[in-house]
Amino acid sequence: MTRRAHLIALSALTLAFAAAPQTALMAQPQGSGAFYVAEIATPMDATRMAAGGVAWACEGTSCVASRGTARPLRICHELKRKAGAITRFTVDGEPLADEQLARCNA
Repeated sequence: MTRRAHLIALSALTLAFAAAPQTALMAQPQGSGAFYVAEIATPMDATRMAAGGVAWACEGTSCVASRGTARPLRICHELKRKAGAITRFTVDGEPLADEQLARCNA
């Protein structure tokens, strides 16, 4: 293989590896990988909003968001202020305990 052909092949391989993570992210269903997942009591009209310092994407009664810097209970409470009662709030796959969810909705 000539030096030029080798460089072209190496460049193509580098581009393929660089694009792979982005392609994998685009192929994931919406909501996967979300740090916060909330179920609200009534469906939202808005599909996107900011609450608790994070950007939420909502569809029907389900809302998801990436990780924020505030405490999860505060983020939950701020979402409740904008979206109404929260029936379930999950942080990194772990649901809030019943007493914490009650404090969120207070």
